[in-house]
Parts: sequence; C-alpha cells; structure tokens
Amino acid sequence: MHTVKDSVHDHIEVEGVAAALLDTPPVQRLRRIKQLGTVSLVYPSANHTRFEHSLGVYHLASRALSHLGIDGPRAERVRAAAILHDIGHGPYSHNVEDLIHRRTGKYHDDVAGLVESDPIASVLESHDVAPGRVTDMITGEGELGQLVAGELDVDRMDYLVRDAHHTGVPYGTIDTGRLVRELAFVDGQLVLGEGNVQTAESLLLARALMNPTVYSHHVARISKAMLRRASEALLETGGVTGARLRRMDDYELLVALREHDDSAPLADRLADRDLYKRAVWAELNDVADDVFDPDEPLFDPDHDTVRGFERDIAADADVDPSEVVLDVQGQPSMRESTTGVVVNGDVRRLDEQSTLVRALQMAQREQWRLGVYAPDDLTEPVGRAAERVLGLDTEGVLINETTTGRYASLDDYADYNE
Repeated sequence: MHTVKDSVHDHIEVEGVAAALLDTPPVQRLRRIKQLGTVSLVYPSANHTRFEHSLGVYHLASRALSHLGIDGPRAERVRAAAILHDIGHGPYSHNVEDLIHRRTGKYHDDVAGLVESDPIASVLESHDVAPGRVTDMITGEGELGQLVAGELDVDRMDYLVRDAHHTGVPYGTIDTGRLVRELAFVDGQLVLGEGNVQTAESLLLARALMNPTVYSHHVARISKAMLRRASEALLETGGVTGARLRRMDDYELLVALREHDDSAPLADRLADRDLYKRAVWAELNDVADDVFDPDEPLFDPDHDTVRGFERDIAADADVDPSEVVLDVQGQPSMRESTTGVVVNGDVRRLDEQSTLVRALQMAQREQWRLGVYAPDDLTEPVGRAAERVLGLDTEGVLINETTTGRYASLDDYADYNE
C-alpha cells in the first residue's frame, strides 16, 4: 500500500491493483499534463495535473464503494477505472481534443488501445481484473460505471474542489463527504438518497459558477484558441501526426510548436503570455441563429465554416488570416441536471424538482459568448469587420474591449493582463 499526501483530500491510501498501476508509463505521463490546460495563464497557481486528479478520483471512488458495501473484484475494477480514466487525454487536457478527434477519430475516453495492451493490461490481468471490463467502466457502461462516468460521478466531484483549490476561486467548494455518503442505487440508477435535493443543487451551482470564472474565462478561451491554431499548423505542415500529438505531454507539444516554423509565432506568444485580445465578445441574443448556415443551428459550426468566416473577416479588415481567430462556444448544457434524487420515496430528476436548477440553466445561456480575437493593435479593425461579416447586433457586443456591453461581471473575476 502507498500513502500519498494530497493537497485536497489529505492522505490517500492506494492499494491493490491501483497501487500497481501508479508507476506504469501511461499513468505517470499524467504528471506532465495540466488539469486545466491554459487556465494557468489566468490563475498562476492552477498548475495541478491529471495525475493528482486521478488520485483524487480513486480516493472518492474508494469511499463511495465502502459506503455502498461493494468489495472484491467489482470494487477492484472501479478502482482501476478511477486511476486510469484520464490516460487517454492529449496534451493540455481538453484544449486540443477536438483537433485530435478530427485527425484520429478518438476522444480522451477512447482508451481501449491503452488499457487493453501492455503495460496496463499485464498489471490488470495479474490482479485478475479484465482490461475490457475496465475500458467499459471508463466510458460509463454498467451499473458501477456510473461512479466513474455519470451524472453523479466522483470525477466531477474531485475536479470541482481541486480546480477551486488551485485557482483560489471559492465557487467550486462542495461537500464531497456528504455527496459520497448519500449515493445509492435504485433500480440500477445511481442517485442521491432522500433529503438531498440541496446537496445535488450545490454540485450544479458550483459547476455553474466555475464556468464563467475559470473554465470559460475569456483569457482561458483566447489562449486555448491560440493553442489550437498553433497545433493545427503543426499538423497541417507535417510537423507531427495526429496519433503522435495525441500521446504527447504538455512539454513535448510546446517544444514541438516552438521549433516548427509555421506554429512558432503563436507558440512563442503563448510561452511569453503575449496573448490576442477580444475584438468581439458577443452574447447569444446578438448573434443570428442562421449566421453560419441557414439550415444549421448556431452552436458548434464545423471547422471549415469557422475558418471560412475567419478568412472573410481578415479580408474585410485587411489583415492576415492568421491574425483572426473566431471562437464559437458549444451549446449550453448541464448534464448534471438529470441527476436522480429520492423525494418522498420516488426517484425524481433534479431539473424537474428544483427551480434553482432551472434558473441555472437559463443563466448558462446568458453566459454564452462568441469571441473574435486578434493581436492587440488589430482589435479595432478586426472587431468592426467581424460585426459586418457576422451581422452582429452591436448593442450588446463588446468590440475592442472598450464597449461595456451586456456581458456578465463574472467574466472579469480574473482580469490579469486583460
């Protein structure tokens, strides 16, 4: 058994198959991948890693298993899945995941190739744990898979408190002890027991407040967009393959980006924190539903459509296309809102029971932003060009970071080097 001192959960005791997995290269690689990608450019102390998070997920999973009275081989599979659930992440966590998926067809939870081959498979089999069963659990399959990947999973519980701790933002504080103690299975569904509507609400409230202040803070989004653009240049010009990029760590990717001619300008900016600025920061109501395609919704336009608009904006502003980045946030969603809670003996969906959750869903739509970014000295012409090309309603649009607009104050909770 290993005892690890953790910044969030204090001492974590790791034993059995999980302890044997700790020193395998795929798990150790997680020490070199930041949990929050480029968020450390906003919050300098946000340097925690996927390795720390994996230990935290293991710890909470072990506590949940103990509370639920689950032990033996079933429990060992859960513990293995908890330690291994993030080994499929590419460098900078989610920041370049869509880019990797376009090249390889794989997301971070497509881990079969890692779990079901050596050295992971050998370790699992030596502890009588079937690799395929662990793979299924990481993707949330089966009853116990809900503990690792579901609406009430321990993954979410750990990253919220860990991200809040390391950024110093107070909004992600949740009572993980109560959440774990109140978990129960009802007809195969993982739910919170009687009297825990407020417990479930606290999880959603923490997530809703962390989104604009940390996960979608405008500086984090700008730096993420610049990282994606640089990584795309590296791939398009043959610097690396998609498969190779997927298995890099943060340090390898940054070095590769800075050493390659086509990606170096943006990579150097990221390394020196010389970031693009907001030329446009538009609310949902300021963007026409059919701006990208009359037959398609506003959310998640395809890559080629986005690049086409970037070229059009650059041409209108008479700047190089490399100096315009269009960032369209995905459709607002709150997966946790479907959490099951026992109320008067019946399992009810939280969003059907809680008026607070319905209000949070509305607030999430109000927090949505479309961004157009450019070097500081070009934000004015790029902002005006984007206004014309995208047909924006400028009453509520922030242009050149000089118009107040109608954007939420939480966006500027951290305004370091705005």
